[in-house]
Amino acid sequence: MRSDATVNAGDIARLAGVGRAAVSNWRRRYEDFPRPVGGTATNPEFSLHEIEDWLRKNGKVYEVSLGDRVWQRLRASGDDLHLGELVARAGALLLYLTRDAKGWRRLAAEPDARFVRQLPAAVAAATVDLPHTPGPGLPREAEDGPPSTPEPGWPDPELARLIAELSAELGPVAAFELLCERYAEAHSRRLDVTRPEVAELMARLVVPEGGGDVLDPACGVGTLLLHASARGRGIRALGQEASPAAATITAVRLLLRGSHAEIISGDSLRRDGFGEERADAVICHPPFNERAWGFDELTGDPRWEYGLPPRGESELAWVQHCLARTRPGGAVAILMPSGAAGRRPGRRIRGNLLRAGALRGVVALSPTGPDLWLLRRPEPGERPPSRLLLMDAGEDLAQVERAWRAYLRDPEAGATGPGHAVRIIDLLDDEVDLGPARHRPRRSGADLGREFTAARDRLRAASEALGAAVSALEVVADRRQPLMTSVGELVKAGLVTIHQAPFKMATGSGEVPVLQADDVAAGRALRAAPRAGAGWCASNPATSWSAPWARCGCCGPATRYSPPGPAAPTRPRPAVWCWAPSSPCTASIPTGSTPTSWRATCATRARPRPPGRARAGPTRGGPACRACRWPSSAPTARPSAPCSPWRPRCARPRNWARPWCGWVSKDWPTVICGRTPKGRRLP
Repeated sequence: MRSDATVNAGDIARLAGVGRAAVSNWRRRYEDFPRPVGGTATNPEFSLHEIEDWLRKNGKVYEVSLGDRVWQRLRASGDDLHLGELVARAGALLLYLTRDAKGWRRLAAEPDARFVRQLPAAVAAATVDLPHTPGPGLPREAEDGPPSTPEPGWPDPELARLIAELSAELGPVAAFELLCERYAEAHSRRLDVTRPEVAELMARLVVPEGGGDVLDPACGVGTLLLHASARGRGIRALGQEASPAAATITAVRLLLRGSHAEIISGDSLRRDGFGEERADAVICHPPFNERAWGFDELTGDPRWEYGLPPRGESELAWVQHCLARTRPGGAVAILMPSGAAGRRPGRRIRGNLLRAGALRGVVALSPTGPDLWLLRRPEPGERPPSRLLLMDAGEDLAQVERAWRAYLRDPEAGATGPGHAVRIIDLLDDEVDLGPARHRPRRSGADLGREFTAARDRLRAASEALGAAVSALEVVADRRQPLMTSVGELVKAGLVTIHQAPFKMATGSGEVPVLQADDVAAGRALRAAPRAGAGWCASNPATSWSAPWARCGCCGPATRYSPPGPAAPTRPRPAVWCWAPSSPCTASIPTGSTPTSWRATCATRARPRPPGRARAGPTRGGPACRACRWPSSAPTARPSAPCSPWRPRCARPRNWARPWCGWVSKDWPTVICGRTPKGRRLP
């Protein structure tokens, strides 16, 4: 048993009021974010107390409600495999609080040792109508004995008191619905919960308004029975579920609302708990594609009136079970997979259901399923209908009820509003495919002509409106597309280097001008920062463009050099980057000199060739540096021509960055070191 409440990423997002992506971002950006204490690599769990401390320390607004605290404490009481049992026991405790409030107040005042011993018996005595599972109890201890531990699955004293506080704050029904909602979220892949709108539709279609018995032989956590019970006070809810925990949850949800419910734990196909019962209506959402449903054991079962279900057609076994537990004239609404309407192994049973008049309608709720089958148990001597209702529900489920009511008024009518009634004799072929998509009606006659005329008129009106809009457009003479590129391509070409700015930077005072992304987007001027840091870029205040710090592969860290003198009149003075005079393949720029007195001296030819360096030899036009094509000892003020457009080579290891020289203005050069593309010159 875990001693601390844990939360996952979804719980943290709910506590802080953010999305799951924000929580993942916190884990990457903050080194002090709490480490996982459990869970898996894809769904880690964190300590709730550590998360609260971290949110408080980092100024994150969060709120841990009482419901969240109860849920996390309940989940920490055991492993996730038995989470359903924990929720069921919490529901039983809430039902006990509702039925015996005085007994709870008396028990809550007892010491923890006595509280732990008496709680299971008190809850069991007040909830005898729950589907309890038999199990060994705890031995009774002496009144002055050591503190006892609660029975497995029962809340500890602190958690039980928290559940009582939650019930007093929200009410017992809302408190248990909160726990059921969190349980469904935690086990979303294990629980197949019916959508509320589909459950409401099924209840409206088959549950009698005046009251009666409604059975769900695979009730799950009780979603269908809850909507059926809401149809009237005279509804008696009957349910059976193979999972004892789910059966208890269903019973608690119904009993807390004051419904008349009888829920049994067990497998409906193998051990039917309502063998003698006949319900007025049956609603069911059975498990799909279940091969171990008891084919070998139930071969001769009398419920198979329409044929023995194949081993791989467990859904047809549930259909016949529902019909067998319905009184004559009663209705059945059952969810089925889309494939059950056309699979060949079940065609004989589908044909028998049609011939007997038991299957009345098939509704496709969505293109991917499931389908809703509407059935009616035939009365003795009743004539079966000659048509079957087939329809696609689409987005509007309300039209299903309208089509069903119209079909019940006159089953022999061909048109039933949004649905269509297909002749059963046309369906009894070799496949007996009942899929609504295969039997869509073909439109013809006057209706088709009217629809075509209306569609043609709409097309003409749209064409005229489009022609008027096109005439108002202005034709641009120059149709050339502007040349564009991305920052990523510039980075790959070596023309741009991206530096990561500090995460938090104070601005507003200081001597270093700083240009931020927000300033560029808003068009603001440069701001000042106290000091420069690693990875910063030097900015020119006059033009608001930045020149990154560069480092040559052979020279080591670059040194910033600003030549004296005024800036060129045609362009503001850019930053000038140079390298150490002793580095190979570079031009030595004497410190304190002016541009008119610079001499280009190639250090590669002035010193012996180091081991591993490429041999430097004569090139076109006489001795020169193979990197920048400057003469080795030219007394000129500047080279007579910019860098050669052909691929530069330099006397250094091949894995070093190649230098590139370019003149950006008349008087002020900029030397840039980096991986440059072959044959490309700087502007």
